[in-house]
Amino acid sequence: MAAGDPDFPDPDSALAIEPDCERCPALAECRNRIAWGNGPADADVLVVGEAPGAGVPDADRWQGGNWTGLAYTAQHSGRRIRETMAAVGYPDSFYTNAVKCFPADPEEPSTNREPTAAERESCRAHLRTEIERVEPDAVVATGKHATASMLAFEGRTVEGFVDGVLDPERLDSLGLTLVPILHPAYRDIWLSRLGYDRAAYLADLGDVLDEIVEG
Repeated sequence: MAAGDPDFPDPDSALAIEPDCERCPALAECRNRIAWGNGPADADVLVVGEAPGAGVPDADRWQGGNWTGLAYTAQHSGRRIRETMAAVGYPDSFYTNAVKCFPADPEEPSTNREPTAAERESCRAHLRTEIERVEPDAVVATGKHATASMLAFEGRTVEGFVDGVLDPERLDSLGLTLVPILHPAYRDIWLSRLGYDRAAYLADLGDVLDEIVEG
């Protein structure tokens, strides 16, 4: 492992809620594996993304959740979000996605499409189960779509996502605080537009999480 690279998650830490889930026929047909949430069962912070990508089956270990069966194990986004959480003091977070299966585009099967509302709804029960089992103090949602999936528990929608980045929101129905962040794949594009450099962004994220966890 190269210096600075995050540890690859322990496969035994996967929380396989419904191992042969076929609630969404289109997803079951195009996925290779279900990308289950993984990490410590008592993590203070749960990180949630939108859905796994197609992945790279020939990669060395970091193939992506569609091949590893573990959320956030892609070469780019998976390593970057894990590096981010380690940098802000929360290396032992729990990682998952709002939708557990790779949503292939029928026209371009190697690329993602946006999960449908029905697919998000079907998988929301799995996400709720993960949250109830882990009982985190905070959920870090990576990007607009993951944030929307979390707000849906409260019957709310995203309004002005970029303006709400790092702005904590209490989700009373889940007993936790939501912290929206930039998606790791697009973080560097948006940082300067928000008036941040990397160090300042990470410092503020760490401060926000510390206040929630220790507060």
